[in-house]
Amino acid sequence: MKFATLFATVLLLSSCSEDTTKKEATTTAPEPPPEPTTGRHAFQQMYPMERTWAIDGAPVQLKSINLSQVKSEGGKAGAWECTFYSPSLGRSKTYTWSAVEAEGNLHKGVFAGPDESARPQKTFMLAALQVDSDEAYKAAAAKSADYIKKNPDKPVMFILEMNDRFPQLTWRVIWGESVSSSDYSVFVDAATGQFLRKEH
Repeated sequence: MKFATLFATVLLLSSCSEDTTKKEATTTAPEPPPEPTTGRHAFQQMYPMERTWAIDGAPVQLKSINLSQVKSEGGKAGAWECTFYSPSLGRSKTYTWSAVEAEGNLHKGVFAGPDESARPQKTFMLAALQVDSDEAYKAAAAKSADYIKKNPDKPVMFILEMNDRFPQLTWRVIWGESVSSSDYSVFVDAATGQFLRKEH
């Protein structure tokens, strides 16, 4: 009789312990705050989805988007946008990666925009992207100490593309809200990280 009572007590305690363990396992940890990321990391999130749209799609331009909810810093941004072009389709398509839901049709994670009819565009090879946006920022900042000192709070944005100024793929590090409103930017080689030119 005593053995039966002891056995029942052990089963009861074991059951209570399992229930507690299950409750602890199902209690999820709070989600960490959203963080900015580099351009290459964001691109790597978008690229697999683009391949489902067009197998010959190639990147035309990757650019950062500054968000009020996620502070951009050191070559990292809260959102990025990449435009791809497909020669076989004669169309372009834009994808975004965002750390949060935000204005401007930005959704957390990767989001595909509509594709549009497009003329042939200058694309770049993935192998040319050896230097990430944080490394490009360091190279640009090293040549821009005086400007940064005079404009410590000016936002910074990034554009990765082939352009007519250089024969190779470049990062353009831009101080200002947009290209048109900026009074200063620096070009950095996306393959080597070498400083190329300042533009005022």
